[in-house]
Amino acid sequence: MTAGIDAADSKGRGRRLILWRHGQTSWNVERRFQGTTDVELTGTGLGQARRAARLLASLEPDTIVASDLRRAANTAAELAALTGLDVSHDEGLRETYAGVWQGLTHDEIIARHGEEYAAWKRGEPVRRGGGELETEVADRAAPVVLRHADKLPENGTLVVVSHGGTIRTTIGRLLGLEPHHWESLGGLSNCCWSVLGEGARGWRLLEHNAGTLPEPVLGDDD
Repeated sequence: MTAGIDAADSKGRGRRLILWRHGQTSWNVERRFQGTTDVELTGTGLGQARRAARLLASLEPDTIVASDLRRAANTAAELAALTGLDVSHDEGLRETYAGVWQGLTHDEIIARHGEEYAAWKRGEPVRRGGGELETEVADRAAPVVLRHADKLPENGTLVVVSHGGTIRTTIGRLLGLEPHHWESLGGLSNCCWSVLGEGARGWRLLEHNAGTLPEPVLGDDD
């Protein structure tokens, strides 16, 4: 084998992880922190899910796993309908629990919890609203992803349907980044995704915020 070629490349593409954020909700539009609140997709969000599902189906996924919150579960259902795959739902993929921040708008959070918000944006370990640390979110979500990835066939593809904040922390953990660097991963727009590929040294970020529509990032991780 030629020196410097990844082990995954020597036998094919390697396993692939697609981390897909759910479609738009009314709370996204209002810039209201959702966290673990179970908010439905809007009509626009459902349309986003259907459009994205057509693109992702062309990648021939082998497995779909999703957060059990409705905005993620209903997004995943659109891909399942096209591929014929079942969806495994796991509460470990839920969005960050953020206590008293949940239900507040972005402006309300800054007005009432400005110091806490600023510390979080600086990369400090903060229990936003008295909720979970980002590292705790990664502690519960990353093992779910890896458990399903381990079951993939050679060169298989796993689609993980989750939430902006949870996807960010999971990518950071899988790439081996220090938690204070996780903010360097920009937020995902609704129904966009990131792709991680298997390399000789572990997982690599191949695409980020793929499928982006001309819309801003509206979510709990901005």
